Amino acid sequence: MSFSQDVKNELLQIEYENSCCEKALLYGLLIFGKSFSFYGISMQTENEGIAQLYKSLIKKYCNVQCDIHVSPKGRSFSINIEDESSCDKILGAFGHNDRGSLKINHANFDCQSCINAFLAGAFLSCGTVSDPKKDYHLEFTVPFMNLSKSLVTFLEETELSPKLSNRKGYNIVYFKGSGAIEDCLYLMGASSAMFEMMNIEIVKDFRNKANRTANCETANIEKTVKASYVHIEAIERIESTKGLDYLKKDLKEMAILRRDNPELSLAELSKLSGMSRSGVNHRLRRIVEIADSINN
Repeated sequence: MSFSQDVKNELLQIEYENSCCEKALLYGLLIFGKSFSFYGISMQTENEGIAQLYKSLIKKYCNVQCDIHVSPKGRSFSINIEDESSCDKILGAFGHNDRGSLKINHANFDCQSCINAFLAGAFLSCGTVSDPKKDYHLEFTVPFMNLSKSLVTFLEETELSPKLSNRKGYNIVYFKGSGAIEDCLYLMGASSAMFEMMNIEIVKDFRNKANRTANCETANIEKTVKASYVHIEAIERIESTKGLDYLKKDLKEMAILRRDNPELSLAELSKLSGMSRSGVNHRLRRIVEIADSINN
């Protein structure tokens, strides 16, 4: 089961103490369904629990009976209300008595919990969220432009900052980034999903830091190996052509120390020799210069 379906199943388990909140949940389900007009009210979902909730709440708050239609392969569930009097009754119950453009009617919210329940209903009807292990993306797919703009304003009033785009004729109200999605999940009431997402984010952040550390260590090792190769090659050239006694005492001591410890970094050679790192680096560079002069 997908993370998105887990979120929806969690929202389906919420029991609202006040009937006003439950009615606000239904309002979110209805207005963001496939259609919500005097000509027809309908919804379609892959989650049977959502269809059952839609049906039961319409009966409870609008006194309208409707049937659930199951696709031949049983993968989708739909409800279509086409009777004019039933549509009038449902629209009237939520203050949509005129035939103007579809916008969210804030008169349907009696308390803050109503707002949260409405958002949960909207997500159940047209929302999806990506698996946070792969990506951070939550969206509402809204069929009508004015309604999508109304949703953006609604979300902004709850201190969320959604973005709006168009994809294949549908208006997409969406969030990118874990923080914004976690806030949205919390408002809807999907706290378990929110905490799961936070835990995944912590693990991902830990792994990213570990990878960065490992990459840094690898780069340092490669840098040490390359530098050591240059030093050893120079020392061997001097030893094979002139002998190490050709070097001054301090440089000879450093040449022997480096030759016997090719794997050590400059910092480690510094500790071993008791010299400063810059002092070690200076002597090794001088040895390389001497080797180059012999070759020339």
